[in-house]
Amino acid sequence: MLTTLHINNYALIDELNVKFNNGFTIITGETGAGKSILLGGLSLVLGKRADLTQVKNSDNKCIIEAGFDVANYNLKDLFKQLDLDYDNHTIIRREILPSGKSRAFINDTPVTLDNLASLSTHLIDIHSQHQTLQVTQDNYQFTVIDALADNQKNLNTFSHQLTDYKTLQKTIEALKNSKAEMLKEYDYNMFLLKELSEINLKAIDLEDLEIQYEALSNVEVIGEKLSSVKAILNSENSGVTDQINFAKQELSKIAGFGKSYETLKERITSIGIELDDILVELDDLENNLITEPAELERISNTLQVVNSLLQKHAAADVNELIAIKTSLENKIDVTETLDDAIDKHEKALLKQHEVLNSLASKISKKRKTVIPIFISKLETILSDLGMPNAKFKIELTPLNTFVFNGKDTLQFLFTANKGTSFNELKKAASGGELSRIMLAIKSILAEYIQLPSIMFDEIDTGVSGEISNKMGDIMKQMSSKMQVFSITHLPQIAAKGNSHFKVFKTDIDNKTHTNLKQLNTDDRVIEIAQMLGGLNITESAMAHAKQLLN
Repeated sequence: MLTTLHINNYALIDELNVKFNNGFTIITGETGAGKSILLGGLSLVLGKRADLTQVKNSDNKCIIEAGFDVANYNLKDLFKQLDLDYDNHTIIRREILPSGKSRAFINDTPVTLDNLASLSTHLIDIHSQHQTLQVTQDNYQFTVIDALADNQKNLNTFSHQLTDYKTLQKTIEALKNSKAEMLKEYDYNMFLLKELSEINLKAIDLEDLEIQYEALSNVEVIGEKLSSVKAILNSENSGVTDQINFAKQELSKIAGFGKSYETLKERITSIGIELDDILVELDDLENNLITEPAELERISNTLQVVNSLLQKHAAADVNELIAIKTSLENKIDVTETLDDAIDKHEKALLKQHEVLNSLASKISKKRKTVIPIFISKLETILSDLGMPNAKFKIELTPLNTFVFNGKDTLQFLFTANKGTSFNELKKAASGGELSRIMLAIKSILAEYIQLPSIMFDEIDTGVSGEISNKMGDIMKQMSSKMQVFSITHLPQIAAKGNSHFKVFKTDIDNKTHTNLKQLNTDDRVIEIAQMLGGLNITESAMAHAKQLLN
């Protein structure tokens, strides 16, 4: 419930501080006194967009702060969801800065307007005559019927299950799309994999193959060069070997003349030994040279295949080809296992469908049960409100698909007069009739669920005295279960309030100011007498006012 309201520097209000009680609160005032300003300020607290033109003195900050007792509203989960500190007495504050920027706070925590609006819908409902079209909207009509049917628990479960169902649908669709795409590439991937599998890539050393290929391709050249080197080393008289031997003999003759000569002789001897070894190895290599056309062809073919694969797959080396082969194997495995995954998810979807159908059936059954009860209550109240011939027909039609709240469509059909056919509520009811229908519906809802505080803004416009008296009774009855405000011009309603506030204007220093004050018993008598007979209060008006208050 709304407990306090503080307004500073807003429109025609310099500063306003007011406390509200539970029950039925009346707000009255002459036309133009500023009741709309009061509602405008409260609307800012509830998340309405701010406008710098609403600030009274644009050099100063505008502050609007409202306190709410939320102990009975079960809002702890919502506060947690919005990442806010919960307090049974919650303070909402809006600030409009001279720059035109605005800020919002819930319990001193900065919040966005979206978060503010998410909370405020649970705190207070400002209901004016032009908002009665809400009752013609499908979502609101379902809210009413489901409240009476006590369907909230089933609806919460259904919502969670429907989310899982839609997730499964998306997963299956994604799997089928993946399968379709992979099937387009399956044959080509199989062809590529077959090419890569025909050769043992892991056993290939490309560098070694290339060396072998060069050796086998040049056997004759190698033989010629080996023979030429042997001739150079071993030719009679002019061969390197003979020359080394001669040099060794010459150094032997002087080796005894000094250490240096001995060392040179030993080094020449070592060269001779190394040349002998080289000659032996040259003989071995020459003797082992074999022309192998078949092996050359095999290596040539292998190199050709590998290089072709490297070029085809834009791979840098054999290791990259091996990685590509592994990737192709994985793609083919995934393609071949997608059917199993799709089948598994479709079975889960079918099971989820059965769960949803069962929940939707429970929800629909409870709706069907309460619709006649709701119609009876509604028509009874409307008869008291001067609509004795008002009749409702509420059609609940099953759907073939799931919607957010089950598998039904709902339509409120209405006729206000005998002999006229039923039509959609928004087409069949006038604005005044919709106001009374909305009041009747909210009075019924108050019996079933905890509604937020409600402020009726001149909902009684154009209503006669006797009907307004009944409207006052209904609002008074609603206030036994919730906080109800009524901004009214009718004395019959004003007299029924537990507390009474008056909006009025004053002129100070050629400036107009809007004020709000709570009326005591004597003030209320005068106010209601003026509502009955005008500014010139007569004794009969005073007597009538006292009679209404009593």
